[in-house]
Amino acid sequence: MTVRISAFSWVPEIARGFVKDLRVRWALEECAIAYEEELIRPLGECPDAYRQWQPFGQVPAYRDDQVEMFESGAIVLHIARDNPALSPPDRNGQARMESWVFAALSTIEPRFQTLFLIDDALAATPEGAAFRQRMVELLDKRLREFASWLGAREYLVDRFTAADIIMATVLRDIRGHDFLIPYPELTAYLERCEARPAFARALDAQMIHFSDHASA
Repeated sequence: MTVRISAFSWVPEIARGFVKDLRVRWALEECAIAYEEELIRPLGECPDAYRQWQPFGQVPAYRDDQVEMFESGAIVLHIARDNPALSPPDRNGQARMESWVFAALSTIEPRFQTLFLIDDALAATPEGAAFRQRMVELLDKRLREFASWLGAREYLVDRFTAADIIMATVLRDIRGHDFLIPYPELTAYLERCEARPAFARALDAQMIHFSDHASA
């Protein structure tokens, strides 16, 4: 099977190691699936041909011998489907895995992304500061609930699955802003995921392009 993914050829330093093609690279590494890359200039005009693949001009996009798709969560679930390296063998385990993928992308990540947008544009205003505080409280509520559920569990579904790839990459963004400090369970969980050799290979594969390109 020939697999091809898209990735940025360059991003600002603050984004390096956090671009969402990391999720797809990690899933492919866990499954020992070789892949090719199509590098996209993030600051240039996105080619029309690429927008036929990824309508919003973002990364990652994915294609193999059977499918062509975009959105990192959907791609990771596609890779995990019928692959025992990332998916439980039973229907209940698969359903729980999919639930946690959507929990990461729909329940936790949007709270943090809203904070990022506020800090970029509104935090200096009184209204923005009040809205930011409300978003901090909502994010903390979700993290507290997640930490309470996780407890001493090693992974989200008995063993490492696609859900852990998505959740760990969401938590990596949040950790950089100190919101995980009150929750050692979440920090330990994230460190456990990052210790996997497949994560290190995926991160190296993303970062090498940024060291090779001084500018966009």
